[in-house]
Amino acid sequence: MGSIDPAVASVLDTHPPKDNSDEDELIDSLEDDPAFESFREQRLQQLHEEFTRAKQLRNREHGQYTEIKAEKALMDIVNTDADLCVVHFFKSDFNRCGIMDGHLERLAPLHFDTRFLKINVDNAPFLVTKLKVQVLPCVIAFKKGISVDRIIGFEGLGYSEDTFSTKDLERRLLQSGSLVREKLNEGHDARSMQTKHASSGGRGQTRKGDEDDDDDWD
Repeated sequence: MGSIDPAVASVLDTHPPKDNSDEDELIDSLEDDPAFESFREQRLQQLHEEFTRAKQLRNREHGQYTEIKAEKALMDIVNTDADLCVVHFFKSDFNRCGIMDGHLERLAPLHFDTRFLKINVDNAPFLVTKLKVQVLPCVIAFKKGISVDRIIGFEGLGYSEDTFSTKDLERRLLQSGSLVREKLNEGHDARSMQTKHASSGGRGQTRKGDEDDDDDWD
């Protein structure tokens, strides 16, 4: 995706496209907006192009946090269908995986350029071995099929190992280039979820969900 005018980016981030009427209504509301007075036609053209592109991406399930049931389908999406992917390897009975789910569900509709996916490790034995997934939750970011970042447990998120916010997760994914641009402001931290080691057995959980200090899922 090419460079986008900051004013256009701001409009898109605060008015995500949903249907054909949204764009017309939005353009009408911008008629007297000072930000669009200079280079107005160029900005409106870019806004139209970005709305169209966003709708096309949403039709391909971008903007959603989707569970994939088969690892072959996951590999197809990561390798061919989407340039940017964030994949959460999880188990449904692991408390920390549920916490990570909540943060990813918040990010997915904001960052429609990136596919947000999850797969139960029981359904992905080949990928678990190939990618050496041993601690859950495990979030791996991909660019054009190549892994660019790996978040193991909650390591590297927030100001301590005990707590982190959705903003912290967004910041980490931005650093790897798996997200296009910042969407959350610091005010979102007030709505963040907190994670405590005592409730989930250290920085990650083992395959059996043991509440000890063993970090190996296998």
